[in-house]
Amino acid sequence: MREVMLYITLVINVVSMFALIAGILLHSGRGGGLSDMFGGGSGAALGSTAAERNLNRITFVFSLVWIFTVVALSFLFVQV
Repeated sequence: MREVMLYITLVINVVSMFALIAGILLHSGRGGGLSDMFGGGSGAALGSTAAERNLNRITFVFSLVWIFTVVALSFLFVQV
């Protein structure tokens, strides 16, 4: 049972890692990013659009999932 949990946690960790990388790369640097891709470039000076806010939330959730799976993997790899 421990090995099954190890493999499931490892798969979740790898998937969340790639999703986190993609989410970070989609963020805007200095006036670019996801909001400019979908035509929201003119309102960039007024603040972030709904797409950017949702991307921030999604990236935050994936970062939490990644951190929790790293901690879980550290407990699962310990030899008792």
